[in-house]
Amino acid sequence: MANVTVIGAQWGDEGKGKIVDWLASRADVVVRFQGGHNAGHTLVIDGTTYKLSLLPSGIVSGTLSVIGNGVVLDPWALRDEVKKLEGQGIAITDENLAVADNCPLILPLHRDLDGLRETAAGKGKIGTTGRGIGPAYEDKVGRRAIRVCDLAHLDSLEPQLDRLCAHHDALLAGFGQPPVDRAALLEELREIAPFVLRFAQPVWKRLKKVRRAGAKILFEGAQGVLLDVDHGTYPFVTSSNTVSGTAASGSGLGPGSTGYVLGIVKAYTTRVGSGPFPTELEDDIGQRLGERGHEFGTVTGRKRRVGWFDAVLVRQSCAISGVTGIALTKIDVLDGMDRVSICTGYRLRGKVYDYLPSHAADQAECEPIYEDMPGWSESTAGARSYADLPANAIKYIQRIQELIECPVALVSTSPERDDTILMRDPFVD
Repeated sequence: MANVTVIGAQWGDEGKGKIVDWLASRADVVVRFQGGHNAGHTLVIDGTTYKLSLLPSGIVSGTLSVIGNGVVLDPWALRDEVKKLEGQGIAITDENLAVADNCPLILPLHRDLDGLRETAAGKGKIGTTGRGIGPAYEDKVGRRAIRVCDLAHLDSLEPQLDRLCAHHDALLAGFGQPPVDRAALLEELREIAPFVLRFAQPVWKRLKKVRRAGAKILFEGAQGVLLDVDHGTYPFVTSSNTVSGTAASGSGLGPGSTGYVLGIVKAYTTRVGSGPFPTELEDDIGQRLGERGHEFGTVTGRKRRVGWFDAVLVRQSCAISGVTGIALTKIDVLDGMDRVSICTGYRLRGKVYDYLPSHAADQAECEPIYEDMPGWSESTAGARSYADLPANAIKYIQRIQELIECPVALVSTSPERDDTILMRDPFVD
């Protein structure tokens, strides 16, 4: 298989950035296919930290990086991120960055609406990042979005603005806000258009060309399967499909292009924001794991909730997304634990479940059933060979494989790119 699709198999924040960067050094193209600048990927290369939200992780290594049509694009966020990376010495041109010309845009009015809704929701908040991603996807589906290609035709944008403002003006009135300032919006779009159009192109055509030439393509997912709008813990989910199948529709390549599906899985479980979390630890152990794992969101800075590894959820994610193998990250955070626990099932009103029910009320009531295993006192940090791992860490990994019914392909032992144990090569297997 020449291509690899990387997805998060939990609630996001699994360490996809490092794994994608590691794989990108062996790929010819890296493609983002869904989400927006609510994704957070941290890369540490030769001691330098790069924080990405919208740009594909391959951009740091100079690999051709593509933002596909399945992404909703905040053009101002893109410009800020490009400038920040250029300040760190990364050259970004139309040779190594391509943006789909049919990408929907995230506009200032989307950010405003996102904030108004969350404020008004009270206890019904779903914990969005407030960046306008959800409202932008709504406008895409409602066929009133302004897209990247429209930036080259701003003088004929009035009919689209009519449709867009008819919808948003009514929403704003409901919140007691003034209507959209169309003149100001057009001026903002005219100002940003030259920057974005430098990178705009029909990326499906470019991807078709490089694929025919035998290029290795790496598809980079954002968030995680448990945040998928269909298959996640609804309504506490993101606004797009995060499963591997979206790589095809979100890039313009067919379903046969996705190749090896690598699910990124943290050696424990974390979640940002609201929603059910069966294995959450609100004790000293959870505090310790959170501190050792530096569990703060890359984009939001919010403290992540922390819990034991949930094999039920990961098995479910692997099945739904057709995961071929997993990359296990942050195993070093468990170093020094006397014991480690794995959730193997749930108890709900006297019945045992081997999956997470769909209804939010049932999800909130699920009690985890744990299997305890001995921990290890030795360090796994920086290990680059399976033989370098402590015996109990190996047993822990093997037990995870059995419970999730999916093999471990990679083990990450630190944020550094090269601190990675390769057990199965996704580009070959």
